[in-house]
Parts: sequence; C-alpha cells; structure tokens
Amino acid sequence: MIARLRSVTTRWTSLVPALAVVLLILTWGRDLPGAIVALVTVVLAGAVLAAVHHAEVVAHRVGEPFGSLVLAIAVTIIEVALIVTLMADGGDKSSTLARDTVFAAVMITCNGIVGLSLLVGSLRHGTAVFNPEGTGAALATVATLATLSLVLPTFTTSKPGPEFSGVQLTFAALSSLILYGLFVATQTVRHRDYFLPVTRQGDVITADDHAGAPSSRTTLISLGLLGMALVGVVGLAKGVSPTIEQGVEAAGLHHAVVGVVIALLVLLPETIAALRSARRDRVQTSLNLALGSAMASIGLTIPAVALASIWLSGPLVLGLGPTHMVLLALTVVVSSLTVVPGRATPLQGGVHLVVFAAYLELAVNP
Repeated sequence: MIARLRSVTTRWTSLVPALAVVLLILTWGRDLPGAIVALVTVVLAGAVLAAVHHAEVVAHRVGEPFGSLVLAIAVTIIEVALIVTLMADGGDKSSTLARDTVFAAVMITCNGIVGLSLLVGSLRHGTAVFNPEGTGAALATVATLATLSLVLPTFTTSKPGPEFSGVQLTFAALSSLILYGLFVATQTVRHRDYFLPVTRQGDVITADDHAGAPSSRTTLISLGLLGMALVGVVGLAKGVSPTIEQGVEAAGLHHAVVGVVIALLVLLPETIAALRSARRDRVQTSLNLALGSAMASIGLTIPAVALASIWLSGPLVLGLGPTHMVLLALTVVVSSLTVVPGRATPLQGGVHLVVFAAYLELAVNP
C-alpha cells in the first residue's frame, strides 16, 4: 500500500509541472473566460504542491542550508523575470512595481512565514528553537538591504521624488549583490553550522531523520521538475491577475491589493515548505526559507531592475512611503527581539502575524 501511494505521488508530481507549463504557454497574454480561470487556479494549486514536493527531494539530497537556498533562489529568479517583463509593458503602474513587489515579499516572509512557523513550531513542541547566530546574521542582511534599497530613495535629493540617481542606483545594485554573495558564502561555506537546525539543548543537528537520501538521478529530475513547477506557479499567477484585478476593483479595494495577492501566490511553495519544517521541529530551516527569500528578493531584484532601467522608459520609484517605512522599522525591531533568545513561544509568532495583518489591512485601507 505504501509503495502504491508513493507511486501515485511520484506520477502526479511529475505530470502537474509539465501540465502547468503547457497551460501557461496556451494562455499567456490572453483574456481568459471564467471556466479557464477555474482550471488555471486548480493547476496552479497543484503546481504549488508539486514544487514543495520536489524542493523537499532536492533539500533531502543536498542537506541544509542548501535545500532552503535552492528553493528561495529559484522562486526569486523567476519572480524577477516576471517583474522585468511586466515593467517592459510600460504604463504608470510599472514605475512602482519593483518596490511594491519587493516590499510585499519582505512583509510576507519576515512576518507572515516567520510568524506562522514560530506559532506552529511552538504550539506543537512547546517552544520553537533555532540558532540566533545564523538567524541574526540573515536578519541583519535583510534589514540593511531593505534600508539601502527601499528607504534611502525617499530621502535622497539628486532626483525629485522617491527615486535614485543613476550613480545611486548603481551603488544600491552592487551593494545588494555583494551583501547577498557574502551571505550565501557565510551560509554555505564558512559558517554553515550557524544555519543548521538545533536541539533544545543547543546542539547542532547535522543529520536529518528521514530515510536514505535520493539518488543523483532522482535529485536531478526533481530539480528540473521544481523549475518547471515554479515557472508554472509564477506564470499562471500572472495569468489570473486580470481576474484578481477585476475582483479587487469590483470590491472597491486599493490597487495595491493585487500585488499582495500575486506575491502570496508566488511565495506559497516556500510557505508550505516552511510550515512542514516547523511541524518537524526544524524551525531553523523555516527561518532559512523565510529570511533567505526576503534577502534574495531584494538582492536579486534591485540589480535586475537597475540593469533593465537602462533600456526601459519611465521612472523607477523605489522609495517607500511613511506608512510602509513604519511597518518596516517595526518588523526589524520585532524580529531582532525574536531572534536574540534563540527560542520563541506562541506570543512571538502572534506578534509577527499581527504586524503582517496590519500590513494587509493597510493594503486594503491605505
């Protein structure tokens, strides 16, 4: 019976990513009727679950923290490609697209995913334990990247409005790449043990408690299917965005809600993977996924849009408004206080979720 279930799981997780890509090719750039939107939504949900499955196969083979890094970078690269594609379409809304998407990713990961992971881990195991050294380093990098890329443009005076000048944008892009590269080197080479799960006594867990690792062939197949699934997730999310926009307009909500919904869909694979790790008392893996995704979103998006701005017309608005700067500052302070003890109760998870709920409420009611 177990072998049969595994066979069924292997089949559908292999078929759905291919189906998602085929459906994406057939529907890209077209107005979709209601029945097709429903089909796309079902395939999108299946692609999310398939992406999580294949990410876990790859993670099991390469181990932590490489597994969470693979998923974070894969999602972000595809997300960046989508942002640049949408910016190339032009229009007034494209000037703030990169800023809104990056900030949404930061709030979703640093408050939504972190809060849910801490809440699930602490409710299931009493307290959620993690390594404050590695998590603190990741948080410091996220805070620096967010401040340099999203806060400073509001206060610079070289150009009118919340924009960087060419030199300033180049500096922000290079700084983002350098900091992200330094963090990846720290996470995977020099201080890898800082980002591994820990026991309640503080001992690093170097071996996982799963069955034997998959073969190289299985891992490579899962890596390819992971890429296909993520392309399907991001592309199909873009495909249903007009329907989301119509629903948002019909409900009389602010247009920023559309970006939040799209970001939630794109980050759904990481959210599910993080919650599964938290249930297994591997909260450090959940935090690696959350903070790594936030860092990759800034560290890869800002250089990409800086490069794209060379041939794209129109302004590139990166500076946050006062309300979002307050939320970012609150996120950094709350996250710092969460990280310092190296363990968390449901209270810390609840605090992060309240901050995230405030962000969603202000997106609906700015």
